[in-house]
Amino acid sequence: MSTAVNLEAPYLDPMCVPITGSYAFLFGRVAGMVRHPWNRLLAWVVDWLAILVWVAIVAAVGIPLYLMGIIGTMPLLGLNLVAAVVLVVPVTLVLARLESGAKEGSLGKRTRRLKVVSARTGARVSFQQAIARNTLKIALPWTIGHAAVYEIVTSSGIGVVPISVWALTVTAYILPIVYVVSLFIGTGRTPYDRLCRSIVVAAPNDR
Repeated sequence: MSTAVNLEAPYLDPMCVPITGSYAFLFGRVAGMVRHPWNRLLAWVVDWLAILVWVAIVAAVGIPLYLMGIIGTMPLLGLNLVAAVVLVVPVTLVLARLESGAKEGSLGKRTRRLKVVSARTGARVSFQQAIARNTLKIALPWTIGHAAVYEIVTSSGIGVVPISVWALTVTAYILPIVYVVSLFIGTGRTPYDRLCRSIVVAAPNDR
């Protein structure tokens, strides 16, 4: 009889990983399976190229509407909210659906033979987990960036940069940097993976 593999605790001591279930990690193989920063970065690049295609499609529709005055009369805050809903929400939902689906990974992860699994069981993450994961990974930094741009534009005529602008701008830069640096530290688990109890592992070669 096979028992579920808890992938959380063994990170502190890979020598103690139980050899059960389909994830039979031996000795230091946990770190090797988890910490693959360059593959993760390349997967991010592929995903963001796909996201930019969606951004271009939205821009191709939105810019003419703005120039024709259809949405040009909206306040700047309203435009930012619409942009967040049209851009950030669909991207977050699609990535969550891909990671919680049969392939267990986004387009970028699939090209790099990676997948997202539960850190508790090694099984596929739930849609709720994937939503939380991509909200922290994509939606949060993106929304903060939108807010920073909004604050910069609205305060441009004041002469003095408010503290809120500095705080939002710094946060918009720090979050992605922290995410990238975390890939190279310890087991390579990012803060959003730890918070959502997920882990990115190498996918089988037959996928």
